[in-house]
Amino acid sequence: MPNVVKSRIKAIVTRIRTVRRSKNYSQDYMAAKLNMSQNAYSKIELGYTNISLEDFINIAGLLEASEQELLDSF
Repeated sequence: MPNVVKSRIKAIVTRIRTVRRSKNYSQDYMAAKLNMSQNAYSKIELGYTNISLEDFINIAGLLEASEQELLDSF
């Protein structure tokens, strides 16, 4: 995977983590709402596993953020 793509993915998952923390949501809470294990959710935020489009949309909804907001750089 090109470095540009990797860095963009890292920026997106960092943004997800930042918004999650600003709402005081735990990884356990997010995982439960998304019907996945906390470990699986953690791997998404760490960039160890790629986030599916479906999970991305569901995460945005759970965080009450637009998909575009999560894609935008901060």
